[in-house]
Amino acid sequence: MDVLDEEVESILYIAREISVYKIPHLKVNEGHRANDWGDLAQPLWKGRLRIVEKSSGAALMFEDAQTGELFARAPYDALKPCVESVLDSSRYFVIRVEDTGKKAYIGMGFAERTDSFDFNVALQDYTKRFKVALNPPSPDDETPSHVPVGPKKDYSLKEGQTFSISIPGKASKLSTSGASLLGSSTQSTGNSGGGVPLLPPPPSSGRKK
Repeated sequence: MDVLDEEVESILYIAREISVYKIPHLKVNEGHRANDWGDLAQPLWKGRLRIVEKSSGAALMFEDAQTGELFARAPYDALKPCVESVLDSSRYFVIRVEDTGKKAYIGMGFAERTDSFDFNVALQDYTKRFKVALNPPSPDDETPSHVPVGPKKDYSLKEGQTFSISIPGKASKLSTSGASLLGSSTQSTGNSGGGVPLLPPPPSSGRKK
């Protein structure tokens, strides 16, 4: 028995129902407008749309919702997208489809804006991954140059260690047991002359609030 290796495909997006329209030729220096396509309630074709990704690339598949029969296919090139938004709506697009080397342009419309939003997000995510794979970051780019590399050093005081604070005209030597530098600097070794004097507390107002 011969074993056929089938290429794995990923479904990036599915729209259960989309409408396809025949569109007029684009005028020079003007964008497409869905309002120029005639009666939008009477599309040329209705079916489902799938964005399918394989190792060879991604493609928009226009299929019959019941049988899965292919109506049209539009290979998606992230560098030269086959999808163009119209100027007067966020739910309609112009798609460049290809068949045996021939190209044609069709209009496509979604019933809901949420469907067109998800459609755009799926294409943007694919485009982002495609460009990253095309230009993968070098190992030097992964770690910023200003971030130190290597094990962190422990600068905390160990038990029994001491440190000194030099004050002009006075000398003070404080000891700590694992305390932080900030907390230890407020402690004095005693009331003798070598200690750092503590400031008296602020006077009370004498009135309870």
